[in-house]
Amino acid sequence: MSTLKHLYQQIIDAMGVDNLSVPTTAVKFYRHDDPIPDPVLAHQPIGITLTSCQAAKQASLGDAVLLTLDNIGCVAAAISLGLVDQEQAAPLCGPRVYTDLMQVQSGLAETFEPPTPKDFTAGRVYAHRAAGRPEFGLFGPEDSGRFTDVVTARQAVSEMTAIQPAVMKGVFLYDLDFEEVDLIPDVVVCSVRPVELARLIQAYQYQTGCRVNASMGGLRVVNSDLIVRPYLTQEINISTYCLGARLIAQYEANRLGIGFPFHLYELVAQGMVASRTGYPFPLYPGVADL
Repeated sequence: MSTLKHLYQQIIDAMGVDNLSVPTTAVKFYRHDDPIPDPVLAHQPIGITLTSCQAAKQASLGDAVLLTLDNIGCVAAAISLGLVDQEQAAPLCGPRVYTDLMQVQSGLAETFEPPTPKDFTAGRVYAHRAAGRPEFGLFGPEDSGRFTDVVTARQAVSEMTAIQPAVMKGVFLYDLDFEEVDLIPDVVVCSVRPVELARLIQAYQYQTGCRVNASMGGLRVVNSDLIVRPYLTQEINISTYCLGARLIAQYEANRLGIGFPFHLYELVAQGMVASRTGYPFPLYPGVADL
């Protein structure tokens, strides 16, 4: 049993609810100079692209994914994850899931020019209507955009945590049963119901006495809020799932995300066991409504 799965099993056993499962995705970053093990390279999609939220969801279901600049389907996620320079003035080559949606709604067919990383950073994509770039919309001519104007969009983007400069060559998202290599993840992301979130926070506070401060936005939630922010700050973060996660990756309505740097996931597992009798989770209303 891998280190990660052992900790997960401690958490589930301590919760004490039959048939309970918490969808969990482990994340391992590989910088340009890092060797990537062959069992990880074997999970690199070829010929398709995936958004980070799709990859995270699939990984929690047992389908591990190595995201690289060649196969990531979302330019914004490529920026957040440190795979591309946020000021790059050339579009990513080839089709991408997110920009393909733009191309379809634009009606421009082969003449469509996808937005560059710089277009995202400058706010032109998320405030496409105000920027006079209707081809960057997602939902047709009535799409308001994600922000009221370019200045507001740029402000929002500036607060989306990102690994910049771009120092990563790969981001591996994998499941609890990946055991070809006993990887120690950088970040662990759990997709939880509010009742499970409450118990995880209680386990953390039992060990530390510290509160959890959530930083969340309406976009880039999986890559920026739940993966990169815990990675860079080494603190837990909580966020609701965003537009892409809900519509593209189809995250369920009763779920939100919590991201842990690995050392705090380990701490929470310990706290869950130690505090079991002080927080009788099986008695919480609705816990068995799986």
